[in-house]
Amino acid sequence: MAKGFIKIGGAREHNLKNLTLSIPRDQLVVITGLSGSGKSSLAFDTIYAEGQRKYVESLSAYARQFLDQMQKPEVDFIEGLSPAIAIEQRSSGTSPRSIIATTTEIYDYLRLLFAHVGQAHCPESGVPIVAQTTSDIVDKIHALPVKTRVMILAPVVRDQKGEFRDVVERLGREGFVRARIDGEMVELASNVRVKLDAKQKHTIEAVVDRLVMDEKIRVRLSDSVETALRWGEGQLLTLHQLPGTESTTSWIETLHSNRNYSPATGMSFEPLTPKHFSFNSPAGACPVCHGLGQKMVFDEGLIVPDPEKSLEQGAILPWRRGGKRMVVYYKSMLRGVTAQYQQNLEAPYKTLPEDFKKILLWGSGSTEIEFNFWRAGKMSKVSRAFEGVVPNLERLYQESESEFTRNRLKSFMSPQFCDACGGRRLKPEILAVTIGNAELKEKFGTRSSKEPNIPGLSIMDVCSLSIEAADDFFTKLKLSEFQQKIAAEIIREVRSRLGFLKNVGLGYLTLNRESGTLSGGEAQRIRLATQIGAGLVGVLYILDEPSIGLHQRDNERLLKTLEGLRNLGNSVLVVEHDEDTIRRADYILDLGPGAGVRGGEIVAAGTLPEILASSRSLTAQYLTRELSIAVPKKRIKPTQDRGWLEVLGATENNLKNVDLRIPLGTLTCVTGVSGSGKSTAVDDILRRALFRKFHGSKERPGAHRELKGFENLDKVIVIDQTPIGRTPRSNPATYTGMFNHIRDLFAKLPSAKIRGYEAGRFSFNVKGGRCEKCQGDGLIKIEMHFLPPVYVTCEACNGRRYNRETLEISYKGMNIADVLNMTVDEAVTFFRAVPQIYEPCLTLADVGLGYIGLGQSATTLSGGEAQRIKLASELSRKATGRTLYILDEPTTGLHFHDVAKLLEVLFKLRASGNTLLIIEHNLDVIKTADWIVDLGPEGGSGGGRIVAQGTPEEVAECPGSYTGQYLSRILNETVG
Repeated sequence: MAKGFIKIGGAREHNLKNLTLSIPRDQLVVITGLSGSGKSSLAFDTIYAEGQRKYVESLSAYARQFLDQMQKPEVDFIEGLSPAIAIEQRSSGTSPRSIIATTTEIYDYLRLLFAHVGQAHCPESGVPIVAQTTSDIVDKIHALPVKTRVMILAPVVRDQKGEFRDVVERLGREGFVRARIDGEMVELASNVRVKLDAKQKHTIEAVVDRLVMDEKIRVRLSDSVETALRWGEGQLLTLHQLPGTESTTSWIETLHSNRNYSPATGMSFEPLTPKHFSFNSPAGACPVCHGLGQKMVFDEGLIVPDPEKSLEQGAILPWRRGGKRMVVYYKSMLRGVTAQYQQNLEAPYKTLPEDFKKILLWGSGSTEIEFNFWRAGKMSKVSRAFEGVVPNLERLYQESESEFTRNRLKSFMSPQFCDACGGRRLKPEILAVTIGNAELKEKFGTRSSKEPNIPGLSIMDVCSLSIEAADDFFTKLKLSEFQQKIAAEIIREVRSRLGFLKNVGLGYLTLNRESGTLSGGEAQRIRLATQIGAGLVGVLYILDEPSIGLHQRDNERLLKTLEGLRNLGNSVLVVEHDEDTIRRADYILDLGPGAGVRGGEIVAAGTLPEILASSRSLTAQYLTRELSIAVPKKRIKPTQDRGWLEVLGATENNLKNVDLRIPLGTLTCVTGVSGSGKSTAVDDILRRALFRKFHGSKERPGAHRELKGFENLDKVIVIDQTPIGRTPRSNPATYTGMFNHIRDLFAKLPSAKIRGYEAGRFSFNVKGGRCEKCQGDGLIKIEMHFLPPVYVTCEACNGRRYNRETLEISYKGMNIADVLNMTVDEAVTFFRAVPQIYEPCLTLADVGLGYIGLGQSATTLSGGEAQRIKLASELSRKATGRTLYILDEPTTGLHFHDVAKLLEVLFKLRASGNTLLIIEHNLDVIKTADWIVDLGPEGGSGGGRIVAQGTPEEVAECPGSYTGQYLSRILNETVG
């Protein structure tokens, strides 16, 4: 075997047809082909799985039992494998504690930096926090003018309740003559008893020494200061009177401490360590939200979901539910409060004055209202302050011991920024630790006006910056020579990671962005940037469509990054459909010729010229423009009759007062460079606002002034590439609902009726008809301790999921297991006489999924296949013509040919009068749109504006639009 190749023999995983091939090492290799043709089966389920398995097997048996081990793939042999690292499209999890800064380890370096060179400030006054040595304190006191009278006191008790008889007696025994108790001097003679009220807070300070300043007193002063610090646990007080002022002024009090303390307020603080800057540690996390930055609070939008209703009609939803007596009681209160403030109980909630709404929600304060309600069978009058809806719900939530009641009340709550930390996760004293100066704060800071004016940026201020802005901040950061020696290596590591993130096109993301909100492509590129930073050599990197979510303008930087990985001496294997990536590859593998059972073969392999010369390759036909997606001859134009869906005054994230207008009844694309605000406008604002209108969703829409035109819609449907099910039991038949009709059909057969079998008998999810040995899975999982688990076909049912009696019932010679093993195309012919099953199958076939099995496990379907199943499911429903479909990059995972089929499906949905709103970077989709809204011009703070909008031809003529520039080329190419 040549050393320069990875040699694979007999690969049969999923739909692979016993493939034998060689892949060159240390090159950029692209695997392409139709969706479902076997690309991921070859790259991830075979090559990566075997590479990972062999690496894990090299570890000890003890270590292996703690690691997730991959199943051995169906392959005869793989030779020439390096240690493999897979960088997939999986999400980064949903933990709100995971942010980009923590995922990339940048936050760990920032914690080190702030702990060692950050300047602490008092969170109340903003003055720098200082720490004095004993010598510093002595010098400060000794610097007072000669003949100044000084008293040195040791704080023993600070604002605590109790009698403290033992403390006073101890001070007397230890030789202290006087103490200051609650501001008054007290003699501690043995015959004097000090009585304190145990229910009141007290402050006790022992008088250590009284002296008059002169040159000879320094030694005595030093001893007294040390004694006071010891008794005061690091703190002491001085009272002094300047000479000549004894009769005119009171004593001047000064707090000294050899700990970190605020000279302005006297507050003491622990020495800073990296753990104090962690929002996952009690030492640093905000005590109210525990480091999450948000908390669940009662939301007016959920309390009053329909502001068109009046208070009499039950606008306040939580007060419409509960026992009959409570509902009557709440109605009486509402009548009383409206009468008190002279408001109309029958008026729609939205027309009520804002001041009155505030009283309704938060209470009347000390103002009492009079209301009537039935008690003990008679009408009673009560006069009391109105509690308010929100305080009432909060009290019920805290006091209730019923889990049912608490869960019901939770339905009126939504996550909002913590008001204690402003969503910044840390304690106030930690947020008051800064680096930099006032000039940097002016340029980069976002501090609230309610906080003291502190120069520099806190650790969360830095995390609120975009990756590009953070890199700029550290470029401009000036440190002292001493600080530079400490921080030079830390800053170098931070800037290195920021640079890698910029190079993969993520400069627009903020460091405090939650990892769970990232798209699959963004999460993948973050992991890619982390790997680049590792600088490994001789590794096999396997990537799954790294170009997802990238505008064509940003593709070049990504390609250079991949080539950089290759140039280090690594093998880079990329599953990709992007034309630029395919053309830049050193070697290309094209799988096909079809998808599913029709795929799994190598259609073409070699360099780009060799691929282009292949007559079997669909990819080659699109690259040579032999096949192409045509520009529509006629576009649907916006009309006043159909109307517009409008989001006005959108200001969420980086949006700059944007008015987003979507023409109804058209296919509209929202485009723009990565980070320009597309997802914010469409998902964070429009989708959430519509979901609240139609479904009462708890998600709070992003900031905007008004939503108009939604009354022209009857529902909103989001079609994405998330799996149609998360377990192997979910499949296309169950998702589309046809499995219910299949089971009903079998239950109606004469042989089933004779045996008394109902539809449930033909479900593999419940007891009765399923095989109980494998519980309807068809496979039995055998745990192997430190080896990966082994899955064997169930010997009782031979993998058919059902028991023998159930399988004896047949329709046209096929039992229920045979039906589930059919492909969609086979089912179209077989069930032609059963419309409830035939029509969903025909729709699946129309969207290009004729090859998938009715009972194929959802976990084996690609993202593109899952999306098309959802589209087919929507197409099979009766069209209302008033539905809005929202799709976020539907071309992810789709080959050129799949995109053409996808567009046919989308045009069918549009033909029924529905509206399609698509966030997209794929130019083949953009050029076929009826309307385009292009955001930008840049990402992050440089975006958030509408650069151009109109038909593709109109956007192509806009010189300031990056999308327009690329669109112009492809439209001219198509015309040519």
